Amino acid sequence: MGSQRKNRELYLDSEALATLRMCKEGILSPVDKLMNEKEAREVDETATYKGQHFPFSFILAPSGNRNEEVLISVKQGDILDIVVNDEKCGELIVEESFKIDRLKRVEKIFSTTDTAIKGVADTLSRLGNYAVSGEMKINSDDVKFYKQKIIEQKELLGAKDATAIMLSAKPFHRAHERMIRIALEKSDLLVLFLLKPYNQDLFTYELRHKTLKYFIDNFLPKNRVIIVPFENTYLFAGLDSIVLDSITARNYGCNTIAIGQNHKGIGMYYDSSGTKSIGDYFKELNIGINMDIVSEFVYCNECKTLVSTRSCPHGRHHHISYNTELIYELFKVGVLPPAVLVRKEISAIVLSALFENRFDGLYGKFTNFFPGTGLIEEMNEEQFYMQIINLHQTVSLT
Repeated sequence: MGSQRKNRELYLDSEALATLRMCKEGILSPVDKLMNEKEAREVDETATYKGQHFPFSFILAPSGNRNEEVLISVKQGDILDIVVNDEKCGELIVEESFKIDRLKRVEKIFSTTDTAIKGVADTLSRLGNYAVSGEMKINSDDVKFYKQKIIEQKELLGAKDATAIMLSAKPFHRAHERMIRIALEKSDLLVLFLLKPYNQDLFTYELRHKTLKYFIDNFLPKNRVIIVPFENTYLFAGLDSIVLDSITARNYGCNTIAIGQNHKGIGMYYDSSGTKSIGDYFKELNIGINMDIVSEFVYCNECKTLVSTRSCPHGRHHHISYNTELIYELFKVGVLPPAVLVRKEISAIVLSALFENRFDGLYGKFTNFFPGTGLIEEMNEEQFYMQIINLHQTVSLT
């Protein structure tokens, strides 16, 4: 009896796998498959697929010598095992393979080929010379779970409106809180897509999820808010990120997407008929979801509160900006951000995670430093930070 012929293997990274899972589960609809050469060329020329807008072709062109050898030699009907981190995750039944222009592909996504831009350099490094199309058999249960969760929660609430916010929360600050509350006031259900990049740093997905969940559990009607982990793949890194975010939110069941006024993709566009805002451009695309552009928020030292730049009468010199990079750097060096920028509980969660065991041996040593119940109380790192923060906020001597 002859041995069975072993399928050849296609080696992908986790980012490519996540993108395929979104496609398989309809999150990128109208795209529902890997495009062949003819389809890819047409989409790149017209930004249209199956009569709907899609900014560029959806192809799979993995890098690596092993992958290139396989893709050069495959024939229609061949089955390729999809392998990620040495584990088989699915199969691809080959329709065709075809050569691509890597630079044109990157330029289509980023509108530049400048490798000084990190997204461009990263995408080029993981992009091969050949693409493959065909039917995928792949497990997308994680995507399916959250898609179904949104459907069930909408039914439970009788929700007519569901709003999406794409959020990195790196770090989560007061302006994020205000944007979330405004969106929740306008909608029956709020879906927070928490970005999950593949290049992790100090602010891991788990830490950002913990801060966001703390805020929801303690300060919002939590049955009306859902956190969805969103795989932040290279597709969403270019100038069309707002469009792709909107397509994704629509396919998860949302009818509105809330975008901050200072989002990188918001600006003015220009065509033969004159300048247009992102709102005008968005309406023309007819994606099937509403866009709500939220004003920039600042802390005004005259108003003594968080305000919109559109409603505050005081000049910029009275405003404290919610600069995420500055707040990030404060946390990075272990400095406590002012409570007007970051809620104290959030700061305690972040600092205790970034500087683990920082206060070993101090808890018992400085028991009398903090007010208490009179009983011997044990503290963890978060509670220790909270006690220090509370002393910072003693008002009679400040």
